[in-house]
Amino acid sequence: MTDALFSVGETMPPAYPDRAARGTAPKLRQWQQEALELYFSRGPQDFLAVATPGAGKTTFALRVAKTLVDAGVVNRITVVAPTDHLKRQWADAAGRIGISLDPNFKNSDGRHGAGYIGVAVTYAQVASKPLLHRAKTEAARTLVILDEIHHGGDDLSWGDGIREAFEPATRRLALTGTPFRSDTSAIPFVQYDEDAEGIRRSKADYTYGYGEALKDNVVRPVVFMAYSGQMRWRTSAGEEMEANLGEGFTKDITAHAWRTALNPEGEWIPAVLAAADRRLTEVRRTIPDAGGLVIATDHEGARAYAAQLQEITGEKATVILSDDPAASTRIEDFTEDGSRWMVAVRMVSEGVDVPRLAVGVYATSTSTPLFFAQAVGRFVRSRRRGEVASVFLPSVPLLMALANEMELERDHALDRPEKHVDDPDFIPEDGLLEEANREEKASNELNKQKFEALDSNASFDRVLFDGDEFGMGGHVGSEEEQDFLGIPGLLDADQVGALLRQRQQDQVTRRRDGGAPPSEHVVDHRQLMDLRQELAKNVSAWAARTGTAHGSIHNKLREVCGGPPVAQASAEQLQTRIKRLQGWFVGRK
Repeated sequence: MTDALFSVGETMPPAYPDRAARGTAPKLRQWQQEALELYFSRGPQDFLAVATPGAGKTTFALRVAKTLVDAGVVNRITVVAPTDHLKRQWADAAGRIGISLDPNFKNSDGRHGAGYIGVAVTYAQVASKPLLHRAKTEAARTLVILDEIHHGGDDLSWGDGIREAFEPATRRLALTGTPFRSDTSAIPFVQYDEDAEGIRRSKADYTYGYGEALKDNVVRPVVFMAYSGQMRWRTSAGEEMEANLGEGFTKDITAHAWRTALNPEGEWIPAVLAAADRRLTEVRRTIPDAGGLVIATDHEGARAYAAQLQEITGEKATVILSDDPAASTRIEDFTEDGSRWMVAVRMVSEGVDVPRLAVGVYATSTSTPLFFAQAVGRFVRSRRRGEVASVFLPSVPLLMALANEMELERDHALDRPEKHVDDPDFIPEDGLLEEANREEKASNELNKQKFEALDSNASFDRVLFDGDEFGMGGHVGSEEEQDFLGIPGLLDADQVGALLRQRQQDQVTRRRDGGAPPSEHVVDHRQLMDLRQELAKNVSAWAARTGTAHGSIHNKLREVCGGPPVAQASAEQLQTRIKRLQGWFVGRK
């Protein structure tokens, strides 16, 4: 570094501030040190750091802030965060290294309290009074830290407000931990470069992905436990439908089956919650304070899931609702109290730091890549080497694809490439279930009849880890399920992969020795998925021709061909059903 990197009158900050200057600042991880050196080698007005959830973005940003303040480059700090809880979290973290931020500042206050060097505010707060925040920015040499900068594209007025408020800032440090938004609204203070295909994509100054962090033992490996099951519901038109969860049916059927699974009055969600609690018990053998988090779709569902957990565990679950003024206090209490379960709707999905969370249940309708990555990010923060995170999911193709793409790094594309729904890598911009819920609400305005979940059951489907899939399915409580629920809570990523492969082989051997049809190969899960999708397409075509419900067709096929439900059927059984169904089209019985 040289003094030329700083504007006239600035003092060059040290690359390695000593401990006295840092106060109680923690030792930096390698990626944080690299990013810090890169930042001060450039002395930029704008800098975008993309780092996976749990990697320590806050520590990096506050080290930048402390160094700039100590050097006299800035004398005011504004942190912009998505939620009120995160404002407090930032203020607490800053206070530990000697930076006083006011998280209670209100726009009506006009100025922050005496003794503070700056404020922590929300994006909504800035957007509602951008000129106020611009005046504060202009009044001092201001560093603006934009936490989870993708929120700058949440709403056009938010982006405009942030740009208006912080255009005159001395420095702007933008942070994010997840794929950027799926919309095409440019995010303020983010650089976009055109790629070879003519698509403008965001350009980060420093990137530290989940794959790198996993190799460095900075984050935990995540094992996804997927559950299927038979769903039955009544549509707004009064038609009864039945389908196996996640079997590649049409968009509407998949969404309605998913919605039925999440219904707290059915059998699917209690069974999955019980399985997740068994997993938590196993983890707590080696990590006694390990906790679990259920992410729900709405307040009603959250309360119902909490009641079911209390029945399962005998212990009251902490419920976090966005309209609860005590929500932040409840999160802080849960962080420290060692209890088993917390249930929340949205506010715990992003940025909230509860390091002891080790088991999750994804019981929500939200399914965008951004939200999914943020939700899973609540479980990846590692406190010591070897901790394993487990997340329970509905066995829905969209979520399975997201789980298998954990290590993909995505930039924000302004010019969306056209993709067809039949493309193998097509992922809808909005969640299927969210779309179904919107359609249902609109329909109900015209028709008092509404969607009704009738019944559901759960079955263990498979385990997803590191882009691969394991397990041969089984009923809830089966030995096949317990093989995976019982894996130790302390394993590094290589050990997790080796153990899952061993459990898979054990199941193959056990089935063969137990009298199942012999096979020279491990079950090909990709072939099974292809066959399930082929069967689903044929069932849909027959339903369209005859007006018969999908569930009735599957039941008829099982009656004439034999065998278990689709989720547990072998490749040979699926092929038999496909052949029989194709015969119906040409008049064969």
